[in-house]
Amino acid sequence: MHHFDEIYDLAAARHGGKAALEGRLQKPKSPDELTAMPDDRWLSVITKCIFQAGFNWKVIEAKWDGFEAAFDGFDIGRCAFMDDEKFDALLVDSRIVRNGTKIATVRDNAAFLLELRQDGGAGKVLGTWPSSDYVGLLDMLKTRGARLGGTTAQYAMRFAGRDSFILSRDVTARLFAEGVVDKPPSSKKAMAQVQAAFNTWMEQSGRSLTEISRVLAMSL
Repeated sequence: MHHFDEIYDLAAARHGGKAALEGRLQKPKSPDELTAMPDDRWLSVITKCIFQAGFNWKVIEAKWDGFEAAFDGFDIGRCAFMDDEKFDALLVDSRIVRNGTKIATVRDNAAFLLELRQDGGAGKVLGTWPSSDYVGLLDMLKTRGARLGGTTAQYAMRFAGRDSFILSRDVTARLFAEGVVDKPPSSKKAMAQVQAAFNTWMEQSGRSLTEISRVLAMSL
């Protein structure tokens, strides 16, 4: 496995130099900023990523104001206790994408976020989970949340601004090249290997998972 500096140099060489590369790197929000993020914003970003999965992202983005209105600003109390009448109304609401399975996740994930209040709230749990155990966070989201497997939770955490990696095609290809995994990681063993590699690169560089993930993607 190459030292992170070598991978960084590859990415810089392919994207106009170090200054240009740095301009394309995104830094995550601080734990304090994430802790202060209201529950409704966590539910909003989670829901957007669920609806974007397997669908045209531009369509979801164009309709998002309608989603916000239809789901009462993603108030987690209202969403968690959505009754059948409200659910049935959403199934015919043209402001949103009328996918019953995905609409149901709003109710389920609102209930999940309500449960997190027992541990300090979504902002504290999701925002301060150690980056060195990011795969543990993903596993928790997959287990306790609704439709948060695969890369959906990874994108949700990135779009929420928390430190994260996304196992995109390009990132996975770099992990192949580095000998970290030999196929797209899905098992707990493979994900642990991915986490170990990212932890090594964090130690070598002092950078966040977010920055490292982006550099890996641009190194090809």
